[in-house]
Amino acid sequence: MRIYVVGGAIRDELLGAPSSDRDYVVVGATPEAMLAQGFKPVGKDFPVFIHPESGEEYALARTERKSGRGYHGFTFHAAPDVTLTDDLARRDLTINAMARDASGALIDPYGGQRDLADKVLRHVGPAFAEDPVRLLRLARLAARFSDFTVAPETMELLRRMVADGEADHLVAERVWQELARGLMEKEPARMFETLRDCGALARLLPEVDALFGVPQRADYHPEIDAGIHTMLVIGQAARRGYPLPVRFAALTHDLGKALTPAEILPRHIGHEAHSAELVEQLAARLRIPADCRELALLMARHHGAIHCAKELRAATLVSLIEKCDARRRPERFEQLLAACRCDYTGRLGWEDRPYASPDHLRAALAAVNTVNDGEIARACKTPRQIPERLHAARVDAVRQALGVA
Repeated sequence: MRIYVVGGAIRDELLGAPSSDRDYVVVGATPEAMLAQGFKPVGKDFPVFIHPESGEEYALARTERKSGRGYHGFTFHAAPDVTLTDDLARRDLTINAMARDASGALIDPYGGQRDLADKVLRHVGPAFAEDPVRLLRLARLAARFSDFTVAPETMELLRRMVADGEADHLVAERVWQELARGLMEKEPARMFETLRDCGALARLLPEVDALFGVPQRADYHPEIDAGIHTMLVIGQAARRGYPLPVRFAALTHDLGKALTPAEILPRHIGHEAHSAELVEQLAARLRIPADCRELALLMARHHGAIHCAKELRAATLVSLIEKCDARRRPERFEQLLAACRCDYTGRLGWEDRPYASPDHLRAALAAVNTVNDGEIARACKTPRQIPERLHAARVDAVRQALGVA
């Protein structure tokens, strides 16, 4: 039995980057031998075991054979005669197909160390095309390693995978899992650029793909279309270290611009309602978590009004605060303001431009919070009077605090 550290841990070590976990491959062992040493199996059919003390995963060296469409269409062969080189051959990229033995020696049969030095993302072999999730993983790594390029032959393979329909067999949960991880990388726009270059974005996220080529307003830089603007916006979210719900809201806030009638371009009148509809459609298809979906819907519906907050009357400010449920969900309201900041600064030359709306809306919310809801409710003769009286009191509080009409 020989044990090797493999995969991302070796890649990150050679890059001088921290690695959160370590993967192990065991060569020359059987399931019975692993059980005899106290390892605990993970599932019935997959040759992965949990170390009895460290809790880390150890996988028997294995080969894979394509047996159907999609992520689950594989049969595995794990036996003592499967070599480390055999096991590494089934991995996705050369930079992930390296190992170290117990003495610390590097095993690199597919040129991963060279590709790290050259900053290239290159597939190990033709088996890459058998697993469509690898397409998403590669795009995510392009977002993490922003100075790496995709090898031309690998990009051509990605395009063939899309043309052959492999991307159409990705299950919603895996698409969202990789999308969410990609949004949290250093330069998330590179994930979407890579997916678009190979044609996968139109299959997986057609709502986002449709934004490219759609003109923006005249006050935007002339070559910045709605798709490029969206990439700049998620770049701002990454630059500021915002959490996933903010980054997803940044990605989806303008989806409705793809539905703007050609005769009114480059204006986008009423696109917020269409954006919200497309967010709902996308969220349902990919089974997106509620915190991301809810914030994205608020962003789609209200970012235009938030940008104009300094120009709004007191009654409109209060209505906006009420629609966003800001009194009950102040943390989510802060995330909404963060996403709007990304949208506002997501233009060339505007990256650090002052944005007054958040402070203005915080001041309006603080004024609304001074209203004693219970006292007003008790003074009402019927329950039907309560919403109207509360709204009027909040408007008056905002008018006095902010000096607006």
